[in-house]
Amino acid sequence: QVHLVESGGGLVQPGGSLRLSCAASGIIVAIDSMSWYRQAPGKEREFVASISSRGSTNYADSVKGRFTVSRDNAKNTVYLQMNGLKVEDTAGYYCHSPRIVTGGRWLEVWGQGTQVTVSS
Repeated sequence: QVHLVESGGGLVQPGGSLRLSCAASGIIVAIDSMSWYRQAPGKEREFVASISSRGSTNYADSVKGRFTVSRDNAKNTVYLQMNGLKVEDTAGYYCHSPRIVTGGRWLEVWGQGTQVTVSS
């Protein structure tokens, strides 16, 4: 069994910062790309940022220049540094990997999510 567990969410004022973490646990041989998605109430889940196993990154236009995704392969952990937060960034943030190699097979895994609320 492989799990992704997010942490670091919370309440922050507009303009503030938060750092989200997502740690993979279980028997892990390798992890392909890792991504962050978010879902606000009444809206569809949307892509935020991704990072490949080699460190190449992609961002949604709405977060470019404000969010930074990084990973520590030794710790099987991906991070999302969020600066200049806006009210519209309020959402549940979910970690995802399309391919985690474990025990002779690979799995697509989603985390349970962590809530980020931006409000004055």
